[in-house]
Amino acid sequence: MIKIEQIYKSFGSNEVLKGIDATFAPGKVSLIIGGSGSGKSTLLKCMVGLHEPDKGRVLFDGKDFSKLSFEDRIPIRKEIGMLFQNSALFDSMTVEQNIIFSLDMFTEMSKSEKLDRANFCLERVNLKGRNKLYPSELSGGMKKRVGIARAIAMSPKYLFCDEPNSGLDPETSILIDELILELTEEYNATTIVVTHDMNSVMGIGEYILYLYKGQKFWEGSNQDMMRSDVKELNNFVFASPLMKRAKETM
Repeated sequence: MIKIEQIYKSFGSNEVLKGIDATFAPGKVSLIIGGSGSGKSTLLKCMVGLHEPDKGRVLFDGKDFSKLSFEDRIPIRKEIGMLFQNSALFDSMTVEQNIIFSLDMFTEMSKSEKLDRANFCLERVNLKGRNKLYPSELSGGMKKRVGIARAIAMSPKYLFCDEPNSGLDPETSILIDELILELTEEYNATTIVVTHDMNSVMGIGEYILYLYKGQKFWEGSNQDMMRSDVKELNNFVFASPLMKRAKETM
């Protein structure tokens, strides 16, 4: 479980996060949604330590990550899998080398054990046999799947995904969503996804945190969202004619 308490973050005079509280449960996919500039990615980065919050606490199963030293954070970092928006693969490394990278850093596995793990992860994301390809030889969807394979290499307890469907076609986006949901259940992971994709919200939104102008404005399930009377949330979610029609049919 991940719990955040009163998270504040500013950059200069720009206050991006204004006292965010939320609890993210294991075995579920939690989504953070909101308009551009609402603070979604900043909140995610505060949770994983890429940004330090100005105030507040980030608790991983009760451990206050915010107060830990760099060395004391390492055991928790080993349990974190991260999928970045642009996949963030190393262009000069093969698919296999990208996946093994975290194993080289954080484990004492033998070379054969690392290779076995890489092969398992590639098979898990339906990319068996693509070990020796380079990122430049992959489609956008394949890059995302390699990014997921790398994220699960350490059998993560916590899985963070920043805009996993960005730049993907609808069919590939659905496949990525289904894969994230399957892996969350498989590892009983606490999974947090930043997204603006309403298909993802409706498909895998077991818990949704809506941010508006740096504040927590609403939380609930995707079914709760369809019945919400919060004006700001409705303006964001039902901006498209398709979503409007979906709400009208309920």
